[in-house]
Amino acid sequence: MLRLGLNALAISKLKKSYGNKPALRGVSLTVEAGEIYGFLGPNGAGKTTTIRCIMDFMRPDGGEIKVLDSDAQKNSVAVKKLIGFLPADNQLYEKWTTRDHINFVTSIRGAANVDKLVKRLDLDPRKQVRHLSTGNKQKVGLILALLGDPKLLILDEPTRGLDPLLQHEIYAILKEYVAGGGTVFLSSHNLAEVEHICSNVGVLRAGEIVASKSMSEILAMNVHIVTASFRGDKKPADLKIVGAETISSANGHVVLKVRGDINPVIAKLAAYELADVEIAHAPLEEIFMEYYRGPS
Repeated sequence: MLRLGLNALAISKLKKSYGNKPALRGVSLTVEAGEIYGFLGPNGAGKTTTIRCIMDFMRPDGGEIKVLDSDAQKNSVAVKKLIGFLPADNQLYEKWTTRDHINFVTSIRGAANVDKLVKRLDLDPRKQVRHLSTGNKQKVGLILALLGDPKLLILDEPTRGLDPLLQHEIYAILKEYVAGGGTVFLSSHNLAEVEHICSNVGVLRAGEIVASKSMSEILAMNVHIVTASFRGDKKPADLKIVGAETISSANGHVVLKVRGDINPVIAKLAAYELADVEIAHAPLEEIFMEYYRGPS
């Protein structure tokens, strides 16, 4: 088991450009041993480039990456032995069976008994990959990533193509892996997934980390959605409140997103003849969109 307080992954000032186009602009983040860390961002933000640099599939233009205190570039072979990797574009041999893949990876990374895991994920190990669904190929990829007793799992969209029941089974497997001393670095677009299993998250936008917070801090962000219906002559279009953004306004009905103190909005609404009003905490997706959109 990894010792408490050790960083499983530490990235410092990572930079990478494709020609004249910067992909990473000084990315820095740390993932502590024994956690599930969510790595989030819209398409094109630089998530895959970051992962490829961690895996030493490409070399950064600057910065440093350490996996369990070992330099990911200088000690690339040794570091890869510590990592279980599931890429977004999981490539398998179409004519091989699941068992063929397991035997091959085991011959490289060491012996492993995965029969219980194969059964748990409802896989027929005798089927050729070409006869498997996208979801079943994902399951094969996850099993291969877990072979060889890795200390760090790097997973790119691990539950893509899986139905909700199997998604929850994957979550259970990852939690058990972490309870056994492992660490997970998970890139995902599924915010419900991130909320369910991640303890900390980093948000990447345009090659820069724009937020690095615990999930509890994210959920505690003071963002509300206010829905109000009006009577009388005053129209919702007349409603102008500092700190409130109008999401929609039509037919005597307005939806506002409020950042920060809700009381000025309540006071302003009190001047109107209301038919109905509802105040709710913004959903996780809306909170993360605050980071994705960037400054207006």
